[in-house]
Amino acid sequence: MSRAVALRLGAFAGAVVLAFGAAYGIGSAVDPIAAAEDTSAAPAHGEEMGGMEQTAGTSEHGGHESAGQLPGLAVSDAGYTFAPAKTFFTSGAKTELRFTIQGPDGKPVTKYTKTHEKDLHLIVVRRDLSGFRHVHPTLAADGTWSIPFTFTAGGTWRLYADFQPAGHDSTITLGTDVNVTGLYVPVPVAEPASVYSFDGYDVTLQGTPVAGKESELMFTISRGGKPVKDLQPYLGAFGHLVSLRGGDLAYLHTHPAQEATAGMKGGPGITFATTFPTASTYSLFLDFQHAGKVHTAEFTVKVSSTGTAIVPPTALPTATTAPKTPGHAETPHGH
Repeated sequence: MSRAVALRLGAFAGAVVLAFGAAYGIGSAVDPIAAAEDTSAAPAHGEEMGGMEQTAGTSEHGGHESAGQLPGLAVSDAGYTFAPAKTFFTSGAKTELRFTIQGPDGKPVTKYTKTHEKDLHLIVVRRDLSGFRHVHPTLAADGTWSIPFTFTAGGTWRLYADFQPAGHDSTITLGTDVNVTGLYVPVPVAEPASVYSFDGYDVTLQGTPVAGKESELMFTISRGGKPVKDLQPYLGAFGHLVSLRGGDLAYLHTHPAQEATAGMKGGPGITFATTFPTASTYSLFLDFQHAGKVHTAEFTVKVSSTGTAIVPPTALPTATTAPKTPGHAETPHGH
């Protein structure tokens, strides 16, 4: 090897060493391992948004919904799944709602603990909060629930199953959607009002609901201008109240503290202790039984963080108000 070649190789090797050393020094100063740890400490975009959107809340009747999840928003919870046999129906056609509640083992649940005198409560309502129904299907030996049903209008409908499996320490409320073909005419949610009038009945609402705090609501029932004092027991009480939050249709299910048994008479007032989880607009559905028939009164309530009083008028309206529920009288309650 000539001296010139040797000198050129030596210079090249020296340059490589210097470049490597410089890179090493820069890398050590930046500390790539520490930098990677700092990056992972910040939440990913999806995680951050998920944390922001999570809403805490619980069911009034001791539901077992997962922490941060309100009742009725999930099809599966606590190991149980709401599994309808079909999810497409035709409006106006007589059909049968069939479904199972699948347990943690993947098999249909066949044994339940009664809550409010029933093994399972099924709530059906269209996504625009019209068409409310509260029915009680029949349980077969294989764990299949079924009930004859007619959807009165097209659109997307929400089903809620409210139940307590045998051996479980609390109730669970699951929800799922079904699709109904046919004419779809959106029904706007009624404006907030303290009186709902229908079929000769006037139901007044009074209270000051506050978001996140237990609030007392009182419903007073009259008929033909006279207080109704002979309400009949229904599901172990004199009234049954379901509240659905506008937007996501989160579910609240309450009963009055006073229990009622056969032969007792109640009214004209029914009081509920209810906790609305967030400031929002809620649709309230009050079921009560009088003269052997179950009736439903519907209210829209705006709940704020500071509380807004709902005060009934000094005089009740003389004209009856048709229910906003389409075809309300066409499908029986099935109680």
